[in-house]
Amino acid sequence: MPMVTVSISPLQAAGIRAAVDTGSYASSSEVVREALRMWDAARKRGDICDVRRAANDADSMTKSGRCVADMFADYESEKLRHN
Repeated sequence: MPMVTVSISPLQAAGIRAAVDTGSYASSSEVVREALRMWDAARKRGDICDVRRAANDADSMTKSGRCVADMFADYESEKLRHN
């Protein structure tokens, strides 16, 4: 599998570690792969906002879909409701 290096925030790293530590995921790579699958599926459905445009025009976020952070927040909320 190809390797890619990315930089994430300390809060994101802690979230990944927590997901692995609680047993929700077997590895940090598994967390990131699932996140990328979710992003790709949302992108293909057109559910991802145009971040560059949204940074300049808050109204464009509602016109062009939700941002990735919103999508993940919804996913985590839904996951917590079912546990």
